[in-house]
Amino acid sequence: MSAAVQTTPQAAQQADHRALRFLTAGSVDDGKSTLIGRLLFDSRAILADQLDTLEKRAAGQPIDLSLLTDGLEAEREQGITIDVAYRYFATKTRKFIIADAPGHEQYTRNMVTAAAGSDAAVVLVDITKLDTAAQPVALLAQTRRHALLAHLLRVPSIVFAVNKLDAVEQPGPAFEAVREALVGFCAQAGIQVAGIIPVSALRGDNVTAPLDADWYDGPSLLQLLESLPTTQERKTGNLLLPVQYVAREGEGTGNQPRTLWGRIAHGSVKAGDTVQLFPSGQIATVAEVRRAGEVVASCEAGESAGIVLDRQIDVSRGDWIATPQSVKESNRFSATLAWLDTEPAVVGRKYWVRHGNRWVQARIASIESRLDIHTLSATDTHELAVNDIGKVVVETQQPLPVEAYQENRVGGSLIIVDPSSNRTSGALLVSSAL
Repeated sequence: MSAAVQTTPQAAQQADHRALRFLTAGSVDDGKSTLIGRLLFDSRAILADQLDTLEKRAAGQPIDLSLLTDGLEAEREQGITIDVAYRYFATKTRKFIIADAPGHEQYTRNMVTAAAGSDAAVVLVDITKLDTAAQPVALLAQTRRHALLAHLLRVPSIVFAVNKLDAVEQPGPAFEAVREALVGFCAQAGIQVAGIIPVSALRGDNVTAPLDADWYDGPSLLQLLESLPTTQERKTGNLLLPVQYVAREGEGTGNQPRTLWGRIAHGSVKAGDTVQLFPSGQIATVAEVRRAGEVVASCEAGESAGIVLDRQIDVSRGDWIATPQSVKESNRFSATLAWLDTEPAVVGRKYWVRHGNRWVQARIASIESRLDIHTLSATDTHELAVNDIGKVVVETQQPLPVEAYQENRVGGSLIIVDPSSNRTSGALLVSSAL
C-alpha cells in the first residue's frame, strides 16, 4: 500500500459481503452526484431508457451523470442536490445502497438522516477549491463538518475521495498536500480513516478501475468499498428492543396473546428469557419469539422480532423491552447536539424528543459548549445556531432508558422536534445519564 492511502485493518478484510449502505457527503459542487453517476454507469446499473434519455438531453455533449441522482425538478433547474437520493447497484462480489446527500449547509439535516443508517461515508473533497501550495492546506468548512457529523453518528468507515484530479496540472503533489491536511485533521478530531482515494468522477479515473499513475498504487474507490465492513450492533449480552407495534391475534377483547414487534437494538431473545418492560418496570417471561410471522428459536440484534409474553401486561408503541436491571431510566442526561434548525437552540425552551418510538416533552437545561469546526476546540456559548455542534444537558418530562450513543446507536439517540413548527430541529447523541 502506498503512502497515498491509509487503510484500517477492517478495510482490508473482505469476508463481509453483505450489502453496504454508504452515503456521499462534502461541500457544494464537490462532485457527489457525478461520482455516484459514474459508479452506476461503469457498473452498468443504468436502465437502457435512462441512458437513452441522458444521451438525448446531452445532444452530442458528454453525458451529465449527476442527473442520475438529482431527480427533483428543483435539483435539475439549480444543478444542486436538495433531498437524499437512494440508488442501488451491484458488482460481482457485493451489493450497494447509495445515499446521495446534499452539500448545502441548509440541507445538513438531510445529510444527518442519511448518515444515521449508513455503514460508510464517502466525503468528497474538491481539489480545485483548495490552495494546495499552502502549508497546511485549509479544508473547506463543510468538508470538516460532514466528516465530524459522520464520526459523531458512529458511521464505521469514513473514506475521503479527493476529486477533480484531472483539473490540476500536477495531480501527484497536489493530492499529497491534501492527503496530509486530511490526515492531520482526522488525527486531531479522533477520526479513524478507512481510506483517502484520488479520483476524477467526471473522467472516471480511479473510481472503478485502479489509477494508472506512478505516484499512486493504492486501490480504486470501488475496490475499497467492496472491502468495507457493514455495521454490526452487539448480538451478545443484554437485550434492548423498542416496541414499534402491538398486534393482537384473533377477534374480540379476550385473553388472546399479543405480539410485541420491534427491531432489536442489541443482544438477543429466546423463549424462556426474563425481560423487563419500560416505563412500567414490570417483569415477564418470553413465551414465544416470532420472525416474519413464524415462530423461531431466537432473534438477535438487527432483526425484527415479535415477542409474546407469558402474561397480559399493558404494553404499547413507544415502550422498551430489556434484560432486567440492564438499563436505568433517567430524565436528565448529557449529550452531543447537532442543531439543524434556523431557530437557535436556547436554554429553557421546551421541545418534543423522540427516543426509539416514544415521544416525550423535554427542555435544554444547559448548553455547555460549542465545537469550533475550524480549531476543533470547545467554546463557551449560550445558544446553538443552525449547523452548530455542541455539548448540552437535557431534561425530559418522563424518565427514558437512555444509553451512551457510543455503546448503541438506537438506545443512545434522540431527535428534537419544534412543537410549534413540527420541524426536526436537532439530533441528540447521549453521552451519559446524570
